Amino acid sequence: MASALMGRAGSAGIGERLLACVSGQGSAVHPYLTSDALLRGPDASRSLSDFVHFLCMLHGRHPGVIDHAAHRSVEALERGWFQKATQSFAAERAFLSRLAVAAGPIPSTPGAADSEAAVLAQRHAIETLARSERNGCALGAAIALSVDWISIRTILDAAARRFGIEASPSTIEEQDAIGRFAAAAASSPAVERAMMFGAEQIVLQHSGLWDLLESRQEARSTS
Repeated sequence: MASALMGRAGSAGIGERLLACVSGQGSAVHPYLTSDALLRGPDASRSLSDFVHFLCMLHGRHPGVIDHAAHRSVEALERGWFQKATQSFAAERAFLSRLAVAAGPIPSTPGAADSEAAVLAQRHAIETLARSERNGCALGAAIALSVDWISIRTILDAAARRFGIEASPSTIEEQDAIGRFAAAAASSPAVERAMMFGAEQIVLQHSGLWDLLESRQEARSTS
């Protein structure tokens, strides 16, 4: 990894930009993910159940973003990273599936059919992104998902405590290590632009999901 980083010093900025994109616009900064309505309020169990089920709709199916993107990787550096990332996300999907069972059925919410249609459209959008022929796009999406999942996992751990199941430690790399990999993997300015586009789209879709979940919580509280 060190030699790859030295060989591509000119691309070092992409790692910082990707991390800044996710940390500045991703799940960690969405107010719903740290709200009382989701984590501590009287209806937190229903809200966490909603969160788990809709996240499962978006990322619980195999193959997912990481798997699709892995099929597009050809360089040894990328393939090595994807080998570990796909294993880590297989474990995360299994954890998410266990949570969905423990959480019980999706909470009854006004406009349920429209909500489910919206998240399925999001899933289609991110799967299309992960299959993109544009060199770097799928990679950027996979990297952004990996970084953003670090924040998402804290809420999944809260759901595990709420529903009484054991949460095994996540094996997803820390964000600084992912940023270094992004810097090493960017082989040209065009690839950097494609990586940023893929990352921005993942962040956008996640933000849309949290908006949807917040709207569902508000609809339940007023119905």
